[in-house]
Amino acid sequence: MELTFYDSKGRPIAYAEDGTYIYLFSGKPVAYLDNESVYSFSGKHVGRFRNGWIRDNNGQCVFFSENATGGPMKPMKMMKTMKSMKQIKPMKSMKEMRPMRSMDSLSWSELSGEQFFET
Repeated sequence: MELTFYDSKGRPIAYAEDGTYIYLFSGKPVAYLDNESVYSFSGKHVGRFRNGWIRDNNGQCVFFSENATGGPMKPMKMMKTMKSMKQIKPMKSMKEMRPMRSMDSLSWSELSGEQFFET
Protein backbone atom coordinates (compact mmCIF):
# COMPACT_ATOMS: atom_id res chain seq x y z
CA MET A 1 0.00 0.00 0.00
CA GLU A 2 1.70 3.17 -1.18
CA LEU A 3 1.11 6.30 0.87
CA THR A 4 2.02 9.88 0.00
CA PHE A 5 2.18 12.34 2.88
CA TYR A 6 1.24 15.98 2.23
CA ASP A 7 1.93 18.91 4.56
CA SER A 8 -0.37 21.72 5.68
CA LYS A 9 0.18 23.56 2.37
CA GLY A 10 -0.60 20.49 0.23
CA ARG A 11 3.05 19.85 -0.69
CA PRO A 12 4.04 16.20 -1.06
CA ILE A 13 6.82 15.71 1.50
CA ALA A 14 7.26 11.99 1.99
CA TYR A 15 6.00 8.60 0.93
CA ALA A 16 5.88 4.97 2.07
CA GLU A 17 5.81 2.52 -0.83
CA ASP A 18 5.45 -0.51 1.42
CA GLY A 19 3.24 1.10 4.07
CA THR A 20 6.08 0.89 6.61
CA TYR A 21 9.26 2.83 5.73
CA ILE A 22 8.90 6.58 5.14
CA TYR A 23 11.19 8.34 2.66
CA LEU A 24 11.49 11.96 1.61
CA PHE A 25 11.21 12.49 -2.15
CA SER A 26 15.00 13.08 -2.08
CA GLY A 27 15.30 9.34 -1.30
CA LYS A 28 16.36 9.85 2.31
CA PRO A 29 14.80 7.32 4.72
CA VAL A 30 13.45 9.27 7.71
CA ALA A 31 11.06 7.11 9.74
CA TYR A 32 8.99 3.96 9.93
CA LEU A 33 5.49 2.99 10.99
CA ASP A 34 4.99 0.45 13.78
CA ASN A 35 1.29 -0.15 14.41
CA GLU A 36 -0.05 3.39 14.97
CA SER A 37 3.34 4.83 15.95
CA VAL A 38 5.84 6.74 13.82
CA TYR A 39 9.47 6.29 14.88
CA SER A 40 12.66 7.88 13.62
CA PHE A 41 15.49 5.44 12.94
CA SER A 42 17.14 6.72 16.14
CA GLY A 43 14.22 5.15 18.03
CA LYS A 44 12.48 8.42 18.90
CA HIS A 45 8.67 8.30 18.90
CA VAL A 46 7.79 11.27 16.68
CA GLY A 47 4.05 10.81 16.20
CA ARG A 48 1.10 8.60 15.34
CA PHE A 49 -0.54 7.51 12.12
CA ARG A 50 -4.32 7.10 12.27
CA ASN A 51 -7.16 7.65 9.83
CA GLY A 52 -4.70 8.76 7.14
CA TRP A 53 -3.10 11.47 9.32
CA ILE A 54 0.35 11.67 10.85
CA ARG A 55 0.01 13.63 14.07
CA ASP A 56 2.74 14.87 16.38
CA ASN A 57 2.88 13.67 19.99
CA ASN A 58 0.54 16.53 20.97
CA GLY A 59 -2.20 15.26 18.65
CA GLN A 60 -1.76 18.05 16.08
CA CYS A 61 -1.79 17.21 12.38
CA VAL A 62 1.52 17.15 10.54
CA PHE A 63 0.72 15.25 7.31
CA PHE A 64 -2.29 13.83 5.55
CA SER A 65 -2.50 11.02 3.02
CA GLU A 66 -4.95 10.46 0.17
CA ASN A 67 -7.68 8.87 2.28
CA ALA A 68 -7.35 10.94 5.46
CA THR A 69 -10.59 11.42 7.36
CA GLY A 70 -11.36 13.91 10.10
CA GLY A 71 -8.79 16.53 11.08
CA PRO A 72 -8.52 20.11 9.86
CA MET A 73 -9.50 21.26 6.38
CA LYS A 74 -7.07 19.77 3.89
CA PRO A 75 -5.45 22.09 1.36
CA MET A 76 -5.45 21.38 -2.36
CA LYS A 77 -2.73 18.82 -3.08
CA MET A 78 0.20 19.92 -5.23
CA MET A 79 1.67 17.68 -7.87
CA LYS A 80 4.07 15.00 -6.65
CA THR A 81 7.72 15.54 -7.44
CA MET A 82 9.93 12.86 -8.93
CA LYS A 83 11.27 10.38 -6.43
CA SER A 84 15.04 10.20 -6.21
CA MET A 85 16.79 6.88 -5.81
CA LYS A 86 16.29 5.55 -2.29
CA GLN A 87 19.23 5.68 0.06
CA ILE A 88 20.05 2.70 2.24
CA LYS A 89 17.94 2.56 5.40
CA PRO A 90 19.89 3.01 8.62
CA MET A 91 19.68 0.38 11.35
CA LYS A 92 16.76 0.88 13.70
CA SER A 93 17.78 1.86 17.21
CA MET A 94 15.90 0.66 20.25
CA LYS A 95 12.49 2.32 20.33
CA GLU A 96 11.73 4.69 23.15
CA MET A 97 8.57 4.09 25.09
CA ARG A 98 5.47 5.27 23.29
CA PRO A 99 3.91 8.28 25.07
CA MET A 100 0.27 8.30 26.07
CA ARG A 101 -1.93 9.14 23.13
CA SER A 102 -3.04 12.77 23.05
CA MET A 103 -6.50 13.81 22.02
CA ASP A 104 -6.72 14.41 18.28
CA SER A 105 -6.65 18.10 17.47
CA LEU A 106 -8.28 19.90 14.56
CA SER A 107 -5.24 22.16 14.16
CA TRP A 108 -2.01 21.86 12.22
CA SER A 109 1.29 21.31 13.98
CA GLU A 110 4.05 23.89 13.68
CA LEU A 111 6.31 21.00 12.65
CA SER A 112 4.65 20.38 9.29
CA GLY A 113 7.22 19.58 6.63
CA GLU A 114 10.58 17.85 6.55
CA GLN A 115 11.53 19.37 9.93
CA PHE A 116 9.06 17.01 11.61
CA PHE A 117 11.39 14.11 10.89
CA GLU A 118 14.39 16.01 12.26
CA THR A 119 13.00 16.29 15.81
